[in-house]
Amino acid sequence: MSRIESLKRTMEYRAMVDVLMSEDRYADLVLVGGTIVNTLTRETYVGDVAVKGRYILMVGDCSQLVGPETVSVNVEGRYLSPGFIDSHMHFESSMLTITEFSRLSIPSGTTTLVADPHEIGNALGPAGMKAMADEAGTVPNHVYLVVPCLVPDCPALETSGVDVSSKDVEALLDYPKIIGIGEMQGFSNAKHVYRNTPEIITDLMASSSYAMDRNGTVDGNAPELFGAELAAHILVTGGRTSCHETTTKAECVEKLRQGVFVFMREGSTQKNMAECIRAVTEEGLDSRRCILATDDMVADDLRNLGHMNEIVRRTIRQGVDPIEAIQMVTINPASYFRFEDRGALAPGKLADVVVLDDLFEMTVEAVFIEGKLTAHKGKLLVDLPPYVYPDNVKNSVRRAPLSRSDLEIRSDAAQATGNCIVAIPDQNLTDTLKVSLPVSGGLVSCDPKNDVLYIACIERYGRNGNIGKAFVRGFGMKQGAIAESVAHDTHNIIVAGGSLEDMVTAVNRVIEMGGGIALANRGRILDSLRLPVGGLISDEQSGAEMAESIRRLSETARTQLNCALHEPFMHLSFLALSTSPKWKITDKGLVDVENFRILPPID
Repeated sequence: MSRIESLKRTMEYRAMVDVLMSEDRYADLVLVGGTIVNTLTRETYVGDVAVKGRYILMVGDCSQLVGPETVSVNVEGRYLSPGFIDSHMHFESSMLTITEFSRLSIPSGTTTLVADPHEIGNALGPAGMKAMADEAGTVPNHVYLVVPCLVPDCPALETSGVDVSSKDVEALLDYPKIIGIGEMQGFSNAKHVYRNTPEIITDLMASSSYAMDRNGTVDGNAPELFGAELAAHILVTGGRTSCHETTTKAECVEKLRQGVFVFMREGSTQKNMAECIRAVTEEGLDSRRCILATDDMVADDLRNLGHMNEIVRRTIRQGVDPIEAIQMVTINPASYFRFEDRGALAPGKLADVVVLDDLFEMTVEAVFIEGKLTAHKGKLLVDLPPYVYPDNVKNSVRRAPLSRSDLEIRSDAAQATGNCIVAIPDQNLTDTLKVSLPVSGGLVSCDPKNDVLYIACIERYGRNGNIGKAFVRGFGMKQGAIAESVAHDTHNIIVAGGSLEDMVTAVNRVIEMGGGIALANRGRILDSLRLPVGGLISDEQSGAEMAESIRRLSETARTQLNCALHEPFMHLSFLALSTSPKWKITDKGLVDVENFRILPPID
């Protein structure tokens, strides 16, 4: 908090003291007779919530604070909860601007978003992250960014649009709306980074130091790390960190015992909460460092299911007490991020209040942000104009169109053994497979009948022209191709298909659009979606329009390409994530994540 902000709050608090202590001053708003969800004491009881300006004035019997001009709202029979916090998410995964994501998420009770812009950071560097921070200051909810300190995450294994290191971090941390360092994937594969690129560790720790100097947070990223590797990861992040890549109960237990805040992920395609929460429900561990986060959600889920209220609902269904589950999206993340002004209903906290009809189903009736009624019964009540990004964060695709020969995998043998990534539904982890493939005229064929497709990753920033190639199983497609410029985390163009011709057609459409998604079959484009902002986001569609576009594209993939994997574009995008085991594809080739090396597409 700046000196000016601190002085402003002190003046507001002083006026609130006058209201409480005098007999002729009153609250602006009183929510009367609701059931208070107390996240400080983990209990519920009947009471009122009085609001003055942006802040909660008092909780309890507030009848003496109701004056002739006070807005009094009867909430008897409803529950009053602090506003919900999503502690780790990426706007780019929804393909929405912050404005459109907020339009969909506020009515479901989310009042604070902490986003990691490493997607746009990989594509556009500091300029992209600052552009996103600028938008964060225009919306009625509270939006903050935690920025990457190393781009790309694995320089030896992939190519980003812009390289970012500690030399860029100090200026970023001083930019409005940026409050810390995002997920530190550069040390996810701790052992191999230490052995192969130890200089990266020094650079990461410099960034951690810059964040700690500013009382900022440093998010970790520690998939499948235990013992010494986990301890090293904690130290590199500065000794106080989080992890959203926890996928088993044993891993969750280990991290909680070592002081890590575990962000239990439950998004559109990555669903780890049910496994992680067993550390609490079965092992009886304290849940104060358990936090719910989405990481990646598509617009259609936001529109049809909700946001953090839906994740809390799922957590309750795993046997967690509703108040304890609500703590995981309120006081727990507020404690982690040192948000002293939210997370609980208490004097001096921001008047971010969610009115719930049902505590178990998490049905949201109304949402107040800083004391203003912002949403009611699923409808946003405030004006939220569309946000248009500046031209300097567009036109990020800078490469020539492909030809068929660019994607060919060739062999002199009559039969080849292909190295095949196995996609796992609802995870960003993959498995591995060796497959026998025919060779004709020196060209290795894929095998769509047995669910073995070509996969390739094409560098799109004009830096080296790399193309990585391999095979993939798990999509079920019998023909055609899907290409997109969303490919975590460096966001080159990724394409999977059963035909090289269709793959070229789809990739070239993405190049032509300047980024986006394209589906092709039999040499023609079936459908496409333009994503002009960094090749990741559309500022041309509303949240509802984007939800419909992705629904339409997904339906085309299912009906015309026989794709069996739900949310195929998000699943495909994570097959390039070079920090998540086991095999992934980048522009430099097939990545053996656990051994920090590039493999050939065939043995």
